[in-house]
Amino acid sequence: MDISKILSSEFLIDKKYVDNVINLLDEGNTVPFISRYRKEATGCLDDVVLRKFEVRLNYLRNLNEKKDNIIRLIDEQGKLTDEIRDNILKANTLVEIEDVYRPFKPKKRTRAIIAEEKGLKPLSDIILHKEFNGDIMKESEKYINEELGIKGGQDALNGAKDIISETISDNADFRNFIRNYIFENGIIETCGESDKRTQYEGYYEYSEKVRVIPPHRILAINRGEKEGILKVKISFGESEIINMIFSNIMVENEKCNELILEAINDSLKRLIVPSIIREIRKDLSIEAEDGAIIIFKENLKALLMQPPIKNKVVMAIDPGFRTGCKVCILSDTGTYLDSTTIYPNEPVKKVEESKKKLKELIYKYNVSLISLGNGTASRETEEIVGEIINEVKKEKGIDLSYVIVSEAGASVYSASELASKEYPDLDVTIRGAISIGRRLQDPLVELVKIDPKSIGVGQYQHDINGKKLEESLKTVIEDCVNSVGVDLNMATPSILSYISGINASIAENIVKYREENGKFKSRAELLKVKRLGNKAYEQCVGFLRISDGENGLDNTSVHPESYDATKKLLNMFDLDIDDLKYHGKIVDLDERFKKQNSFEISKMLGIGEITLRDIIKELKKPARDPREDLPEPIFKKGVLTMDDLKEGMILVGTIRNISDFGAFVDIGVHQDGLVHKSQISDKFIRHPLDVVKLGEIVNVKVLKIDKERNRISLTMRL
Repeated sequence: MDISKILSSEFLIDKKYVDNVINLLDEGNTVPFISRYRKEATGCLDDVVLRKFEVRLNYLRNLNEKKDNIIRLIDEQGKLTDEIRDNILKANTLVEIEDVYRPFKPKKRTRAIIAEEKGLKPLSDIILHKEFNGDIMKESEKYINEELGIKGGQDALNGAKDIISETISDNADFRNFIRNYIFENGIIETCGESDKRTQYEGYYEYSEKVRVIPPHRILAINRGEKEGILKVKISFGESEIINMIFSNIMVENEKCNELILEAINDSLKRLIVPSIIREIRKDLSIEAEDGAIIIFKENLKALLMQPPIKNKVVMAIDPGFRTGCKVCILSDTGTYLDSTTIYPNEPVKKVEESKKKLKELIYKYNVSLISLGNGTASRETEEIVGEIINEVKKEKGIDLSYVIVSEAGASVYSASELASKEYPDLDVTIRGAISIGRRLQDPLVELVKIDPKSIGVGQYQHDINGKKLEESLKTVIEDCVNSVGVDLNMATPSILSYISGINASIAENIVKYREENGKFKSRAELLKVKRLGNKAYEQCVGFLRISDGENGLDNTSVHPESYDATKKLLNMFDLDIDDLKYHGKIVDLDERFKKQNSFEISKMLGIGEITLRDIIKELKKPARDPREDLPEPIFKKGVLTMDDLKEGMILVGTIRNISDFGAFVDIGVHQDGLVHKSQISDKFIRHPLDVVKLGEIVNVKVLKIDKERNRISLTMRL
């Protein structure tokens, strides 16, 4: 199998780039590094494509290894033929290889093996022989052996049928046909095992074609079955399958044909169908899991890449009833300044006292933004916040706003070992409020501290293979962190561990070195960090920034391997590295560059044209944050409730979650509204992610309000 050729065809990539990517991966380079600093070698493949490429490469290599292993095992049995070898080599999936290997795979003592031990294999061969015209019953009597338990001809025929049944089951072509037939024509049917009302009521009497059932229904059905609430089966017509098998093995002898048909039915019922149904359901589940993981990854990426809110002193509020609302103040750089607890809600309801405390903190620290958690008592606390905004405007002319922030995972973080290290002297509840505030100031830096599965942006995440989900989400975080870059002198171990080439222990060593030696003055100083060798340095250094270092290029995404070329480029335009501090001197660099021959310049500098363009782009805007181009969250000043909503009302909202069936939009009434995927666009869409993304600000119209069930139906088809 030519893996390069297959990958070139599947990804529509020139084979030279395929070979380059394979070599780069094999040399231990990370996807973020390859994507950012080896564009000439890859043809500018982005991290998304490279991740898929790496997964597919590993699959194909495992496939080749499996083929070699199966060929060896069959050869050791002395049964390997050129035909079998060819069938294995041309197989495109692990399932196809297993089908070919099935007849040779060591089995437990099946009914067929027992029959063969009794010497009935020749009788099964006679039944299947095209030219046998004798009396098969008389023939079977030759195999009577009471010592072996064959008391009559019928016993012998039954044993022979067992052998034929297993032979049919082991036939790769038959299994492949049956698998495809059931997938294309099968109906998945579910029924309730109970009359009680549950979340699975919609599946108590439900059926849908296997080939079109959506992934989210597969996961829901699987969970209902696992909980013992649903019974699931796949039904299909067997006649076409029986006819296909029979037409391939039928003989001239009428009595033998009757035995063959009995064996076919037995093989299907006892051996083939249960096995293939399990395979199909497993494949459906894997596909559904993969779909759910894609949604989770897209939602997580959108959440992590929300633009940071800079230069604002933030008041963070973690709302509550009996235990009160935890409040903390964070400086414009995220430093913890102060905290208190207020009790504006039931059962204490000290509204005026709570408002007084909050206003004192707002005035003392010049708070300009409030970050309010969306959990328990959020709606009630939001009313108090709305009143305070009006009052501080009247009293002091302060223009204050608030943002509703998802607090999913805040409690997980607050009780974590990491939070204990960061704030050893603070109460767990105050740490949760700090997290709510900081995830508004810099979502990426704060959310990487929390297990992605606790952030609440997935679909059926508890039904997905845990290891598979964890590995997939880790790649999303890595790509986000590396695309933004981190400040080497401020970064915590939690975010450093996601930088290309850096693991958890090296991240700890970087922070330890910083604590012992003071701030890093140059990127090159990283080589003094324990266990950070040349390879790790090459992989990580371009993603680490030093804002006030000795070399201005250390605050850019320009890799040190290109420093000499960059200095020569600056000299060409009578510029110096120090000019990076003065945006006006650099801003017209690309205009001046357009008048030059980029090929000649790149050749003279010893770098590729793509790298040259990336350097120019970075010099124009050093340490550019890609998140700055995205819309900020909605800053709210007033409060709405469901009672304020009317059908037909047009509102601005933020997409908080995305599923297979639609998008959930926060419109400021504490209860997210659902835009069904049929209401997202005027055009047909296969999936909401084709049109919208998490954190996106959208215009919506209220379609229906169901106060009893606390549901709001929205449309984006305005």
